[in-house]
Amino acid sequence: MSKEIAVLGVPLDLGQTRRGVDMGASAIRYAQLIESLQSLNVDVVDHGDIPVIRREDAIKDQNEHLKNLQEVKEVCTTLAKSVDEILTAKKMPLVLGGDHSIAIGTLAGVSKHFNNLGVIWYDAHGDLNTEETSPSGNIHGMSLAVSLGHGHPLLTNIGGYAPKVKPENVVIIGARDLDEGEREIIRELGIKVYTMHEVDKLGMTKVMEETLDYLKECDGVHLSLDLDGIDPLYTPGVGTPVPGGITFRESHLAMEMLCDANVLTSIEFVEVNPILDERNKTAVVAVDLITSLFGKKIL
Repeated sequence: MSKEIAVLGVPLDLGQTRRGVDMGASAIRYAQLIESLQSLNVDVVDHGDIPVIRREDAIKDQNEHLKNLQEVKEVCTTLAKSVDEILTAKKMPLVLGGDHSIAIGTLAGVSKHFNNLGVIWYDAHGDLNTEETSPSGNIHGMSLAVSLGHGHPLLTNIGGYAPKVKPENVVIIGARDLDEGEREIIRELGIKVYTMHEVDKLGMTKVMEETLDYLKECDGVHLSLDLDGIDPLYTPGVGTPVPGGITFRESHLAMEMLCDANVLTSIEFVEVNPILDERNKTAVVAVDLITSLFGKKIL
């Protein structure tokens, strides 16, 4: 893992319908992200936020099966270029959302730098829907499918190539709310998934050991962490909370093991919604987990 970190905010809320997630990056910064990383002697530079169109200015005549398609495509295209530039400069991108549709842009910028990129998708949801299977039309529920090459070509071809990730290089951790179309694509592509059943049965130590072994042939590993992967008791400020999730301590353990393994080459934290939060509690958890990724220890 690079000790030179480039923080990049993406205040995008157009991949879903609930307001407030566009303030997520600001909430994480307010929770002392930069200062906390600096206290670990990490070289960190905040690159600010990429420009995002306001919801009020979005195209009004929308495809209900792909809401805000053009706007999400434009933001993710800009994000992909910014992430590409960060990696070209030999720094590690730490991308702050925003909703999970931003992963389309992050992965488009990351994967061109690796021949065999691995992805850890830490999330209550699979985000494997397409226009045909999505019950909502929200693109934040399609971002992993798009990165695997399944979805609208305006999204799958961002960066000029597809797919961004191979299904055999993806591990989903914490899933507990999957649509039927997502179950089908998981079975069809053979994607590795640790549902909460496996997390409970095996324990987080075993889950992470198996995940790291599964991705050992990858030449880079991207962590995409949705705060709703954690139980809403600890992270209430998310748009799609699902009870029965990963605990705060289990999540810390997972991050600590990733730190010890020294495999991550890019990171994103998404779906912090301050409007739905309790005194910025979810953003504070995000900062706690990020600092664990970069070496913070109890002792």
